[in-house]
Amino acid sequence: MPEPANIPARPQRGTVLAFDFGEKRIGVAVGERELGQAHPLTTIRGEANAERFAAIAALIGEWQPASLVVGLPVALDGTAHAMTARCTRFANQLRGRFGLAVEYAEERLSSVEAEERLRDCGLKAKSARGNLDALAAQIILQCFFERISEDAKDHQHHATHQAA
Repeated sequence: MPEPANIPARPQRGTVLAFDFGEKRIGVAVGERELGQAHPLTTIRGEANAERFAAIAALIGEWQPASLVVGLPVALDGTAHAMTARCTRFANQLRGRFGLAVEYAEERLSSVEAEERLRDCGLKAKSARGNLDALAAQIILQCFFERISEDAKDHQHHATHQAA
């Protein structure tokens, strides 16, 4: 996805906050780029932008992330849909308000996977709903870490073959 030229470069290390954007709730996860491990953090509730961004500002102040990741929902065939545009707008707002690099992690069915994980732990969907969005954000961030790790391996492999 093309991004404006004035965006900070992707940091190679540091804390990353990830967001599973929804119209009623935003799941948040945190992880360290060097470790490649994501953890569910919290769920921001409410539909008012001012409240949402105040909560995000508090998290950014507390965790001091080097970058942010936003889950980008796409249809099963990889095409964009209505939520894709909303998530892109949310990412642009994060970038504009906080001046941090914002990357996308394509997501398909992260909330479904989160529900399955909660069920596997013996939690019912209704009682665990408060954890669902943060867990979905964790899945998004973990997939992002796995993707950048694979990209780094591919780049290293390609560079090794070119040098030979």
